[in-house]
Amino acid sequence: MDKGEDFIVANDLSELVDGMNQLTGENLLNFEDVQRQIEARDREMDHKFTKDLQVTALRGARHYIGDKLIRVAPPHKILDPKNGPLIAVRLHIVSRKTLGGLQTNLNGQVLNSTGEPVPGLYAACEVSGFGGGGVHGYRALEGTFLGGCLFSGKVAGRAIAKATK
Repeated sequence: MDKGEDFIVANDLSELVDGMNQLTGENLLNFEDVQRQIEARDREMDHKFTKDLQVTALRGARHYIGDKLIRVAPPHKILDPKNGPLIAVRLHIVSRKTLGGLQTNLNGQVLNSTGEPVPGLYAACEVSGFGGGGVHGYRALEGTFLGGCLFSGKVAGRAIAKATK
């Protein structure tokens, strides 16, 4: 925490939010919004039968012996000064795949927002939106996307060849 360029350590929430905004060089976070969210979460810590899924999961994990023995801090309120300092970490998100993609027709032509083909624009493989299992169905195993990639590439290639004759 002392040497990491992506860590902000602060004694109060205002200082933490200011530090996070300075770290990014942009005012991405609004103090009042962050405060409202954290105070709402902290209120749920007072309710034994909370419906907050994160608080429920924290409490449930504490019933597991491994969690009881290994964790160093029991669930607590974030803004409780006894449990400080507050720590924020800037994350660098990398998305390996989206399982979404561009909407295409059966020829691999990319469709615009009205559902019409964009002239000259084709998509194949996972970018063509067959993610989530593709030709192998829901919950396909890793590595089984290759067949869908080859198939959609072949279809798009044939459509491009036919369109350029």
